[in-house]
Amino acid sequence: MKITNVELIEAHVWRWVRVSTDEGLSGIGELHGGSGGSGTPFTVAGAVRYMAEYLVGKDPLHIEKHLQHMFRRQLFRGGSDPMAAIGAIDCALWDIKGKAAGLPVYALLGGPTRERIRLYVHLTGASPGELADDARRRVAEGYTAVRFYPLGQFNGGVFGSASYSAIARIVEERVSAVREAVGPDVDMMIDVVNRLTPPEALLVARVCDPYNLYFFEDPIEPDSMEAQAEFTRRSPVPIATGERLQTIYQFSDLLSRNAAAFVRPDISLAGGISGIKKIAAIAEAHYVGVIPHNPMGAIATASCAHLDASLHNVPVQEYPGDEWEKPKLDLVPDPLEFDSGYLVLRDTPGLGVELNDEAVKHYPPRSSGRAPVINRDGSLRDY
Repeated sequence: MKITNVELIEAHVWRWVRVSTDEGLSGIGELHGGSGGSGTPFTVAGAVRYMAEYLVGKDPLHIEKHLQHMFRRQLFRGGSDPMAAIGAIDCALWDIKGKAAGLPVYALLGGPTRERIRLYVHLTGASPGELADDARRRVAEGYTAVRFYPLGQFNGGVFGSASYSAIARIVEERVSAVREAVGPDVDMMIDVVNRLTPPEALLVARVCDPYNLYFFEDPIEPDSMEAQAEFTRRSPVPIATGERLQTIYQFSDLLSRNAAAFVRPDISLAGGISGIKKIAAIAEAHYVGVIPHNPMGAIATASCAHLDASLHNVPVQEYPGDEWEKPKLDLVPDPLEFDSGYLVLRDTPGLGVELNDEAVKHYPPRSSGRAPVINRDGSLRDY
């Protein structure tokens, strides 16, 4: 069997890579936007073409060999765009391998370590009351863990405009409202998307200490491992980070410094199923949980589920919570079954989900840009 085509597919704000073969089997993987988090992801599309240059004509079943070649034929390795392409392609190759073997991917990864996948869901709402209402709704649906943005979402929050004292007040209002809504036994997480300085983030951690957070995600910018380690040492609540890291070497550096209680490798950015299996092994040796980053669509969710099923140290999985709504349901009409806060594993060969090519035609690609976050003095905080 040989690879005949590596195709980039785009619809709405989502992207996929389909790998086709001369025996009629094909596999699908979901593609992160890479460096195109603000604007159109032109460079990740180029990275897919670069990987296709190597892959066409190769045996799709030699997954580890291809992972090594795709990574090492980059003389200047890593980076979000080539790693996003590698990760999506890796998932597509596992999809093909499962279909060729007539087995679900998790069976090829050593078999399931669990019967179902526990989920946490994103809450929506701009005010404490709105967050609390959404939290009650989600708990009624069966979720045992919820996550939200206590300072607002990305560039729509108060980042850069709130004083030090206001940050404490705003966070406590929202965290206390959600805790009261869900009760004492539902796990609660917060995320500030790397937008706080270490003093601001430490303030948030101290404010949240009485509310028993499961984790505080991405408190500070991700580039300095020393700063991450020092912050984690001082924080009174567990820290989760890693969605902006891409290689096993970066995660090894993070873990060797005890800089996180949970790591968040992205299913596309961190080398796909193969890459995260390696990261998870390092994390397991440090007693660190792996919670794959997944803000994308149903194909990414399925890839995460197969990975989660095969790993010992996955306590919970990020889940957008909208895969049964349009347009996602049009694009992937048969997502994994949701059952009272869990995903149900399937024994379907491969990843067990497929993209609806006809629906793709009705959702033209859109840019998913973010505006810059500007401080009160006019300086740039982040995007």
